[in-house]
Amino acid sequence: MFPRDFAWGAATSAYQIEGGWQSDGKGPSIWDTFCHEKGRVFGDQNGDVACNSYELWEKDLECIQQLGLTHYRLSFSWARLLPDGTTQHVNQKGVQYYNKVIDDLLTSNVSPMVTLYHFDLPQALQDQGGWKSPGIASLFDNYAQFCFQTFGDRVKLWITINEPQVCAKLGHEDGIHAPGLKEKGTAAYLVGHNMLRAHAMAWHSYNSRYRSEQKGAVSIALNSDWCEPLNQGCPKDIAATERDLAFKLGWFAWPVFVTGDYPEIMRSAIDAQSRKLGYNAASRLPSFSKDESAILGTADFFALNYYTSRKVKPGGGCEKMLCIKGDQDTEEVLDSSWPISGLSWLAVVPDGLRKLLKYIKDTFNNPAIYITENGFSQVGPLQIEDAQRCMYYKDTISEVAKAIQEDGINVRGYFAWSLMDNFEWADGFSVRFGLFHVDFSDLKQSRTLYQSGREYAKIISKSRSGQSK
Repeated sequence: MFPRDFAWGAATSAYQIEGGWQSDGKGPSIWDTFCHEKGRVFGDQNGDVACNSYELWEKDLECIQQLGLTHYRLSFSWARLLPDGTTQHVNQKGVQYYNKVIDDLLTSNVSPMVTLYHFDLPQALQDQGGWKSPGIASLFDNYAQFCFQTFGDRVKLWITINEPQVCAKLGHEDGIHAPGLKEKGTAAYLVGHNMLRAHAMAWHSYNSRYRSEQKGAVSIALNSDWCEPLNQGCPKDIAATERDLAFKLGWFAWPVFVTGDYPEIMRSAIDAQSRKLGYNAASRLPSFSKDESAILGTADFFALNYYTSRKVKPGGGCEKMLCIKGDQDTEEVLDSSWPISGLSWLAVVPDGLRKLLKYIKDTFNNPAIYITENGFSQVGPLQIEDAQRCMYYKDTISEVAKAIQEDGINVRGYFAWSLMDNFEWADGFSVRFGLFHVDFSDLKQSRTLYQSGREYAKIISKSRSGQSK
């Protein structure tokens, strides 16, 4: 069913679990700032304490061991390691914390996959323009090289940036994620561009300076829904679906895996909308400079975050002002046959993942793929016996098995989101994605295994005991 060396993991991120927001010399991040402003997050909640993993790492490790994971995906807090975002000032307490986490994982025969950037830019760098500033790319490269040098003897799987499309759009267009900007139709494209530049610089640094000795692999984690035309035979719906996938996945995957540049369908849509609205300046989608690090080929595997699927037709509204929605000119709808998990946007479509994996194989030169996030949310009354989520994991992992066996797709690993309930960004603690429940009302932040966690542990155990090839 699964290859013997298949990576079975769960994922978390620093801001969502660590707490200790100003402990031991950590600097503030944009999410600290964002959450401390009223009205930004559900219930004005914040990640000041979250799961308190900064103090309770051993409890997390017990959860990881209980599930029988072979891999654990975590992120480093840039501001915990480098409080002002630069290597001028290294916080040794932060280094010690992550050294302990990595060493404890390896002692437990669990391989770490480390994300360098999971939404939490040091506030000191935001104050200098953040991801809109061209200089951010070399600052990120310095941070990445510091991490490769400090931890790369033990970390062999690296993600530079998690979900650049979400950072760009939700943080700089919609304003519902930190830093909370609403600079429609311009800032997100600039941010995405600088994230790609930063990623490429870090990959090239690893490739030229660290790879031969450390023998690790580096990629960028891209989120995408599976999209298909609302009416399969309608040319306008088919064209809209192509645009939707270009603006979601192609925006970052095309430059890295196909041409070294953005999808032509994306650039032409943006430029056509600019002309229509009388915006005659240079293209809002920046161009890559030939003097800079090449973007093409800067991923050693394809890292995919998948949650749900959509049917697509033309028409996104917003025609009278510049905005991504108007550029994209698509409307996404849910199929009425798809069940909904706790969140209104999260329709349960396990076979959408298989279709998306096939699309990635065919479009992006058959890369090795790690599914770096996939999960199911619970909202409302707590259910430790979460039968619906159990079924979700069973069905989804079964689709991954089919993708490997029947479609010949090189899927190397699967990471459930998330190891435990945590701070779910603008939704605060109102949404629970964990394999373990965390009691946030209890000072001990006690962790309790959900039924879905038991189910996932069974799947892993069965796979690793050789009942699959």
